[in-house]
Amino acid sequence: MSKDKELSKRQLRRQQMRRAETRTRVLTIGLVTVGALLLALVLIYPNLKPVGEIAAAEPRPRPQAQANAAGDPNAPIKIEEFSDFQCPVCARFYLDIEPELFETYVATGKVYFVYRSMGEFIGPESVAAAEAAYCAGDQNKFWEMHDTIFANHSGENVGDYTNRRLKAFAESIGLDMGEFNSCLDGGKYRDEVNQDAADGRAVGVTGTPSFLLTYTVNGETKTRFLAGAYPVNDPSVETDFKREIEAALAEMGQ
Repeated sequence: MSKDKELSKRQLRRQQMRRAETRTRVLTIGLVTVGALLLALVLIYPNLKPVGEIAAAEPRPRPQAQANAAGDPNAPIKIEEFSDFQCPVCARFYLDIEPELFETYVATGKVYFVYRSMGEFIGPESVAAAEAAYCAGDQNKFWEMHDTIFANHSGENVGDYTNRRLKAFAESIGLDMGEFNSCLDGGKYRDEVNQDAADGRAVGVTGTPSFLLTYTVNGETKTRFLAGAYPVNDPSVETDFKREIEAALAEMGQ
């Protein structure tokens, strides 16, 4: 009889252990499931929330615009801007400095200006915005998209540049949406955006915006580097675009 009782106790303990293990497994599965659902919500929420109002950018002339460049490709000086669409200082350059620079030096044939991104410098939305701008360039509306992206910036990685919003920007500037969607969804310019960043780091870019001025003197390629949104002409600061550009032109005898 005692053996039967001992057996019954062991069976009871095994049953209790199995029930405890079952509860633990169920709880673990439940926690994992809830965690996965929360993660999925975080990832997809930006693409579920309303696109919201799209701010229109004021039209701005870009002489001889071609893709992400403007000006005469044979101009004596080439300026490459390394930028990030989520960078507030880059937005300030676009709004306050770029118009004067273009009017004074790009429109007059002295500077060929090229916009380049810095990849994922600030975050994933930086990449998405840059790719969208390059895709718009396929329809010769890079600068319209560039301006619209900046006009709709409100913060860093806050959902300004989800694919849905970028597509809404594209529609607002009159792009062929089939062509644009194929380009953006297919990642056509992902490698180019990454190469922009690699090239920027190679020339010493550590912050945005930064500018590389390239020109040739007696067959020798020379460069000047500006880190920051310098004014075009301001004697009160250490340097500005006018001094750098005019110094390069003087070296070339122009």
